[in-house]
Amino acid sequence: MALTHFDSQGNAHMVDVSEKPATSRVAIARGHISMTRESFETIKEGRAKKGDVLAVARLAGIMGAKKTADLIPLCHPLALSKVAVDLTLDADLPGVQIEATVRTTGPTGVEMEALTAVSTAALTVYDMVKAVDQNMQIGGIRVVLKEGGKSGRYETT
Repeated sequence: MALTHFDSQGNAHMVDVSEKPATSRVAIARGHISMTRESFETIKEGRAKKGDVLAVARLAGIMGAKKTADLIPLCHPLALSKVAVDLTLDADLPGVQIEATVRTTGPTGVEMEALTAVSTAALTVYDMVKAVDQNMQIGGIRVVLKEGGKSGRYETT
């Protein structure tokens, strides 16, 4: 399978999607940020000095999805019809599980927007709690569902 973001000479280019039909598309991405028990309790109890960590990270994730084309050089700017970012405290990590769902109707998918939403939300958690814990780790960021377009449905765990 050829990489679509390179031309026949190997130069990076933006894929021409002008001839592709607009279809309903959705992508779901997940990831997490692990931290010390103290940091987890700080978030859980609402004691972070910068405010409500999960609420701010949710908004940051939504904004990140909307700005994906500004951050990833070869992404198309898309009119997103839905961006939902869910952050769940997970005592077993300890940390926060993050899931983003992005929808559009268009000629190209929204996987990058979902991944950017999760990444931005995780980075925001880090930023808001770093005064307590500089050893937090962001990980597991991946697409778990992609639907729409000619390649159809992709799903994993």
